[in-house]
Amino acid sequence: MKEEMLTLTTEWDKTFPKSDKVDHKKVTFHNRYGITLAADMYIPKGAEGKLPAIAVSGPFGAVKEQCSGLYAQTLAERGFLTIAFDPSFTGESGGQPRYMASPDINTEDFSAAVDFLSMQDNVDPERIGILGICGWGGMAINAAALDTRIKATVASTMYDMTRVASKGYFDSEDSEEKRYASKVAMNTQRTKDYASGEYVRAGGVVDPLPDDAPYFVKDYHAYYKTERGYHPRSLNSNSGWNVIGCMSFINMPILQYSNEIRSAVMIVHGEKAHSCYFGRDAYENMTKDSKYTDNKELLIIEGASHTDLYDGGEKKVIPFDKLESFFKENM
Repeated sequence: MKEEMLTLTTEWDKTFPKSDKVDHKKVTFHNRYGITLAADMYIPKGAEGKLPAIAVSGPFGAVKEQCSGLYAQTLAERGFLTIAFDPSFTGESGGQPRYMASPDINTEDFSAAVDFLSMQDNVDPERIGILGICGWGGMAINAAALDTRIKATVASTMYDMTRVASKGYFDSEDSEEKRYASKVAMNTQRTKDYASGEYVRAGGVVDPLPDDAPYFVKDYHAYYKTERGYHPRSLNSNSGWNVIGCMSFINMPILQYSNEIRSAVMIVHGEKAHSCYFGRDAYENMTKDSKYTDNKELLIIEGASHTDLYDGGEKKVIPFDKLESFFKENM
């Protein structure tokens, strides 16, 4: 098992200020596909002994210098050893070609993080959790359904990326005809890409913002395209995924066995988030006909939008006290 040598930045280039309560360093680890992943590790200053640990990633198309790093650093201030990692093919992580996504590989990325954390001298391997944001919230729940080493999982402002890919937003394109049209367009693009030898990018969050843009597009723009959350390595802040980068999501649904998850899971969503239906439905499906409901929870944050749970928004709504207690009680 060999790791690729990655070139990692040594400067503090996050969208949030550095905390004086934690120690920070860059680390790398590999997944079972041989892809080397880059992460920021945060350790509580002065911590001794073996610590509970949490791996954090997301949102879909973001990098660890954005909100996953904020979550990781804040939870480290509260006593956890944490890593915020870039998924395969994105950010500072390895994987070729760039800007691809896979329901399988990206679920595997979380398990690879558990592999890495379980080998650290200062981590208790029996107390490892994961936290996924936005599209990686769905990946985190999928990982929890597969990886029995994960003791607690949080999905924050989650998307089920396979559902939105196959059915559209709010399931508005849930028909054979719509899916077929998407497949035709994707495969036409594949032919063009192969002929040219280059993958065409789909474009990140639209900029400038049209006056008639939907509310959720304005919500994304306010985060990814402003000083609040812009980062030069973020796909959403710049040129986005490859056009065909996410095509396998159309017919590979995740969360099929979420109601068999025995470990603790908490889904956190904003009341006003356009994506809230993903969280509500994921919780319902996870607890339906399940024998393991006592440690499952749905937490709706009153008045919060989708991106308010990226960085807290103006009212700082990320429920870090609740996250801390949930992980401590269940790991």
